[in-house]
Amino acid sequence: MPRKPRFYLPGIPAHVIQRGNSRQPVFFETNDYLAYLAWLKEGADKHGCAIHAYCLMTNHVHLLLTPESQEAISKTIQFVGRHYVPYINKSYGKSGTLWEGRHKGCVIDSNAYLFTCMRYIELNPVRAGMVQRPNDYRWSSYRGNATQYTDKLIAPHAFYQQLAQDIHNRQFAYRELFRIALEADQVHDIRTTVHTGTPLGNTRFCVQIEKKLKCRVGQARRGRPKGKGN
Repeated sequence: MPRKPRFYLPGIPAHVIQRGNSRQPVFFETNDYLAYLAWLKEGADKHGCAIHAYCLMTNHVHLLLTPESQEAISKTIQFVGRHYVPYINKSYGKSGTLWEGRHKGCVIDSNAYLFTCMRYIELNPVRAGMVQRPNDYRWSSYRGNATQYTDKLIAPHAFYQQLAQDIHNRQFAYRELFRIALEADQVHDIRTTVHTGTPLGNTRFCVQIEKKLKCRVGQARRGRPKGKGN
């Protein structure tokens, strides 16, 4: 059976997930997280990806990034894998694959979902019960987006920069977004679309994406679901 293609477009943000094989850990010590982030930055710079948000969980990774070309995201993920997998195998005496097949991803409507997706990504450790506040988790972009901490990996999206004229007020405005909990249907939308490759947005956005790609994309039902299940 042929592989299901993934569709990205230049200038349109995409939410990407990559999980460990059989959901096994892919990070074991501090140096592993640091190594992954270093190669992620190198790969993103080399292939033209702007990273707006990320979260490295124990057994999977979330990224929100905007590519300069249609192949930039896939090339960036491949670049990281070519360096990180041998590093892990050598460091821990492992062999074989580290990741669960290919990464999953979908384009998102930045007008409606950019900040929702950023909050979803950076709240992962809170939902998992690892920390009480996103600021307490070291391996995400939250501190870089919400505090004075300098995260060289982050390239602020234009909408983030429009939150306020100066950086301190932008960081404050961004922190304020986290006072509002994500709704169950928002979480459902994000999870469903990224796993099926369906554009995250309303029907109009999905139709626009499919017109640009000249094909139907993904499987998820258009629009937000009526139910609120996880």
